[in-house]
Amino acid sequence: MSMGTGQMLVAYDDPSDRHSFSLDDNSSAEESLDETRLSLESANETVPYIGQRFDTHDAAYEFYSEFAKRCGFSIRRHRTEGKEGVGKGLTRRYFVCHRAGNTPVKATKESKPQRNRKSSRCGCQAYMRISKSTDLGAPEWRVTGFVNHHNHELLEPNQVRFLPAYRTISDTDKSRILMFAKTGISVQQMMRLMELEKCVEPGYLPFTEKDVRNLLQSFRKIDPEDESIDLLRMCRNIKEKDPNFRFEYTLDSNHRLENIAWSYASSIQSYEIFGDAVVFDTTHRLTAFDMPLGLWVGINNYGMPCFFGCVLMREENLRSYSWALKVFLGFMNGKPPQTILTDQNMCLKEAISMEMETTKHALCIWMIVSKFPSWFNAVLGERYNEWKSEFYRLYNVESIEEFEIGWKEMQNFFGLHSNRHIINLFALRSYWALPYSRSYFFAGMTSAGQSKSINSFIQRFLSAQTRLAHFVEQVAVAVDFKDQAGEQQTMQQNLQNISLKTGAPMESHAATVLTPFAFSKLQEQLVLAAHYASFQMEDGFLVRHHTKLEGGRRVYWIPRDGIISCSCHLFEFSGILCRHALRVLSTGNCFQIPDKYLPLRWRKISTSSSKPLHNASSNHSERIQLLQSMVSNLVSESAKSKERLDIATEQVSILLSRIREQPVSSPVVRDASSIHRNF
Repeated sequence: MSMGTGQMLVAYDDPSDRHSFSLDDNSSAEESLDETRLSLESANETVPYIGQRFDTHDAAYEFYSEFAKRCGFSIRRHRTEGKEGVGKGLTRRYFVCHRAGNTPVKATKESKPQRNRKSSRCGCQAYMRISKSTDLGAPEWRVTGFVNHHNHELLEPNQVRFLPAYRTISDTDKSRILMFAKTGISVQQMMRLMELEKCVEPGYLPFTEKDVRNLLQSFRKIDPEDESIDLLRMCRNIKEKDPNFRFEYTLDSNHRLENIAWSYASSIQSYEIFGDAVVFDTTHRLTAFDMPLGLWVGINNYGMPCFFGCVLMREENLRSYSWALKVFLGFMNGKPPQTILTDQNMCLKEAISMEMETTKHALCIWMIVSKFPSWFNAVLGERYNEWKSEFYRLYNVESIEEFEIGWKEMQNFFGLHSNRHIINLFALRSYWALPYSRSYFFAGMTSAGQSKSINSFIQRFLSAQTRLAHFVEQVAVAVDFKDQAGEQQTMQQNLQNISLKTGAPMESHAATVLTPFAFSKLQEQLVLAAHYASFQMEDGFLVRHHTKLEGGRRVYWIPRDGIISCSCHLFEFSGILCRHALRVLSTGNCFQIPDKYLPLRWRKISTSSSKPLHNASSNHSERIQLLQSMVSNLVSESAKSKERLDIATEQVSILLSRIREQPVSSPVVRDASSIHRNF
């Protein structure tokens, strides 16, 4: 509908300002001559004044914005006025304080939850008005109204920079941030790096962590179907460059990507040695596309996390988890782990029982404990810490009978008989309590220290997600970074002088075979063994602390077969012989720990160059152990003099060159086409 010529048109940049801010709408575009003269007399170059001229309204906005920043507030465009008709157009603009107006009340709907966000608007009346003039021929904009009285406190210079109007990310900084994102570093690390690059104090960049996260999120808001195509293309490209890279996927009925999993050649090789105990973490999501993310992680011989594989799923159901586990076993040539640790997920629990029948399934204790505050803080109040201490005591007891009796006593003492979380935990006790798991190998991954290390490792993959198609590349960068860091840490561990504490021949022997990480664990047990006494019984030995008159552990030793076992099951649980067994070996004049109790997975082997391949002969592992033993002896003997070390270094260099000239056969790829598609 057309309006009459000359009728004023009013437009609000923010529609909510229509009834929330009051200005002198009847004032003319030109102020009185006396008022203009008075303003000019008191004007300076930094404060707006009546009659001040600008070539464009944008120039006026920039000037007022800089003034506002110095004063401690920011501005926004409030209202524009103009006349319809030829040659008329925009004639007046209002710029107001960012706290002008009041937030309108929204109509509430009972079915829809309301967001209770506090508004910064408080009805501030500070503003600057500019009007268009053509008196001198060329159009220009003059300040025709200015009020700088605020009904709120103004911000200090170190605070005003946090207002949204002054937080900007330049194109150069955007490129830098996206480059950092591809390397997988966290937003916190990005901020610190850019502060160092720009030589600014921490917290003084022109943008915040939230701005960086929003920027990264904006790059994720693209068509998921296009992303899926790019993701598959990325996997194919990697496969062309590295035939040992494996990935598999499924499509739904609409030919859209449903599930995808992948693993790298180095990960598959690491699994051959360190895949006995695995964490399958499914507690995270790829937020860019709201896809559940699963990561298979283990621990290497130096006690550092290693990556085995990754899966993205559309749905968290039995079908998806079963597919993921089948694919993982396919990647690993059909070899299931001895143990697998997961979160408390009933669908995953059922899938593992179907696809990994021989694998011991346990729940990650650190994932359970992380939920305790929300489960029990309100229920127990001041008794929460006392209850938590009792829970840890029960978690660590040795016998099943002692655990179950103690659990009932704990329920009575804290009045938790009807608590659904306590009932559920007890029903699943065989999946998380140590008395039920001590006979299974977990590589120490249930300890608090290892759980933090694994969680930190996993966070590296999640810290800077950009596009879905880049996620495979990002994971590869993170894995490679961790591998390099691991190699450096391995070298540092090996170069450290190992201090022998007992002087026992068993300790000296173990120091030449085990990695520093594993040796430190064994050394703890060797030191403690000296505090125990052993008594020979008809069917073995009874070993107990020298201060105890009752109790103890049962140790069974068959010297001729080189077999020793203890009722505490520490070796079965961690691969490290316990103090009780070591005490018996010492009493029996054993000067070396039997080879089978210095397992390959804790020995000094290079995970990057000495990984056995799955298609090797049946005695491949034994030959590696023999070679490792020879290398350990070589290092021990060479270190005794400079002359020996020089000869060893020279000869090993020659031998290594000859070995590198020999071709390496590629692993055989298992045909899993009946399950899913493979590229």
